[in-house]
Amino acid sequence: MPPPDLRLAFNRLHVVIRKLDAMCSDSENHRDNSCPSHTESTTSSSFPSDREIRIARRKLMIGGGLVAAGLFGYPWLRDLLRSHASVFIARNQSYDGPLEQTIRDGLLASGIEPAALRGKNVLLKPNLVEPSRDVPHMTTHPAMIVAAAEVLRRWGANVTVGEGPGHVRDTQMALVESGVEEALCAADLPFADLNYEETHWIKNAGNASPIEGFHFPKSVVEADLIVSMPKMKTHHWVGVTASMKNLYGTIPGIIYGWPKNVLHYGGIPHTVYDINSSLPKSIAIVDGIQCMEGDGPIMGTPRHMGLVVIGAVPAAVDATVARLMDVAPSQVSYLRLAQNRLGPIEDRLIEQRGETWQPLAQSFEVIDKPHLRPLVAHRSGKA
Repeated sequence: MPPPDLRLAFNRLHVVIRKLDAMCSDSENHRDNSCPSHTESTTSSSFPSDREIRIARRKLMIGGGLVAAGLFGYPWLRDLLRSHASVFIARNQSYDGPLEQTIRDGLLASGIEPAALRGKNVLLKPNLVEPSRDVPHMTTHPAMIVAAAEVLRRWGANVTVGEGPGHVRDTQMALVESGVEEALCAADLPFADLNYEETHWIKNAGNASPIEGFHFPKSVVEADLIVSMPKMKTHHWVGVTASMKNLYGTIPGIIYGWPKNVLHYGGIPHTVYDINSSLPKSIAIVDGIQCMEGDGPIMGTPRHMGLVVIGAVPAAVDATVARLMDVAPSQVSYLRLAQNRLGPIEDRLIEQRGETWQPLAQSFEVIDKPHLRPLVAHRSGKA
């Protein structure tokens, strides 16, 4: 039986929640009666609806009820109010395998509604940072890009592939060297050069860096959904590069330089967070089949994992990718900034779909630098 103080707190909570719930219902009824133009759409959507906004407001008010009832100090109750996310992992994957089926299954398992994408503009953003035919483990494989595009096109989306390579000014060369140009031509997929497109200035919604706003390319601004398609790699500055860091490639080099030096001056973790905060809705499909460890994202060595990782919340996806690399997500600086702002990174708040990460994790080599040692400090305690 719960202790008397806890029973009393629950009784108080019950009274508070009933009052707050009635207040929310009265407010919603008044709004629905007075503003008929704001009625909910009957079409399924992955984007926030009026109902989801009202639920979020109710959740906030109930959170206040927990404080009033004296229950907010209980960690398990705090977790109920934090955002949760699902991340899908598929093992035994290969570039000549049924990637379309894997990606379709992963998107559905992550809560992506096909009907919500019909007629929407979807931008696929692979990683083509500095392609070389001799280093295929550096960039997103063309088979992953085409498979994702086919799934989304079958769902009725208007799909474009876009990238602003961070280390090369010649985007055409990057497409050829990566093998992406040939794949896009064969699949009849349009490409947007994000380094040189017309841009629109968007206010910085993250405010972790001193940058007031970002010049985003037209294809980025006009996208209803951005699909970050990174290669799973280590990184010599931030430890791990996956879906959030990959979105550096939405920033045009013609304005920010190569390799996006203005962002580096603003602080890499801070600008990663700010860019992700300021972009349209984004999800992640990670190429974890042939990966990179060591001195990534350019000079590392290949590490085969055979994985595809998918999720609707990039922060949760990247935290899972870090765990698969045996890196502590809480020590990855941009994930700390994103925690409970852009999504959960704690394992207990991430529901694993498909495979669980624990039996698949491998200890990726991380270069021995003072700023990276905390990311792998936990390894010294393992048998």
